[in-house]
Amino acid sequence: MARLSELKLAMGTSIFVATFIFGLFLFGIIYLLQFDTVTSLVIGLGGVGLFILLQYLIGPAVVASTTRLHYLKPNENPWLESTVKELCDKSGLPMPKLAIVPNNTPNAFTFGRTSKSAVLALHEGLLRNLDKDEVKAVIAHEIAHIRHKDYVVMTVLSALPLIAYIIAQTTLRVGLLSSRSRGRNKEGNAGAALIAIGVIAFIVYVISFLSVMRLSRLREHYADAYAAYVTGSPRSLQSALSKITYGLSISPKPTEGARAFYIGDPATAKREIQQIMNSKQDYDLDRDGVLDERELELAMERESKDTWAAMNSWFATHPPTFKRILLLREIEQEMGSGKYAANRIYARI
Repeated sequence: MARLSELKLAMGTSIFVATFIFGLFLFGIIYLLQFDTVTSLVIGLGGVGLFILLQYLIGPAVVASTTRLHYLKPNENPWLESTVKELCDKSGLPMPKLAIVPNNTPNAFTFGRTSKSAVLALHEGLLRNLDKDEVKAVIAHEIAHIRHKDYVVMTVLSALPLIAYIIAQTTLRVGLLSSRSRGRNKEGNAGAALIAIGVIAFIVYVISFLSVMRLSRLREHYADAYAAYVTGSPRSLQSALSKITYGLSISPKPTEGARAFYIGDPATAKREIQQIMNSKQDYDLDRDGVLDERELELAMERESKDTWAAMNSWFATHPPTFKRILLLREIEQEMGSGKYAANRIYARI
């Protein structure tokens, strides 16, 4: 299909950048410990491979344990089962395991190692606050992640920036304490070396994090486009994303952990809505003290064009909601023109 290769290229590039930089970093550390070049290279590559394998093996279990999943039994939710089966049949995919999360926020996510072992989880808040067409659109979005296999890449890569960050924090703290307490002797030189390693580790963290976050944002656009195609209703996903963003923005505590796996990121939603509320008077065109749907959409559109907001989005797991809605509107217009077809699913991304 048109342009799906770009997502695959982005996944491959993200894997290469994150693993190459992290492997080079490990190689440098081992080499500084007076190992020869070949040994350092082997240990560096082995370390990266071990981290990736470990994340691939335990990542799904960690997600499942931290989200308190309730796996659905057969016929426990007939509508949900039939809807997922319908969309999976259209997508040529096996049925994923279905789960409900006892959480009042409107959200959903997919995780797993393969298409056959994938888990599609919906929050109770999503089922309660969205209508069936909107829930179906969200399910289609999550099935798109299974079809694109991007959730596997996110599972594998998500730990690398975190490991680099932990190394940076640890070595910087130990290095600073050592330098202050030991002065200009061998221990002080060791402290300076640890500080240097910490600085390099932080640079590795930033580069690998930005690479993974770029992929995270891109895959959401691809999943949105596929959901619009397979349901034939871009408007349903538009309204679902609006409700999800608003619902997450008023949630008392942002979801921690694997935020990139969700259809909506609570931290991003809170930031989007807060930026709008800070300039509420500018967007309240009828001066009634409330932002209606048209005013809110106008506010989101203006905020998405702000330079500072654009820079902040580099560090976000998800694209701004309005950009996602704008893509769906373009697809909806193309559908209305009669020119939309299977080979143009991703043409607007």
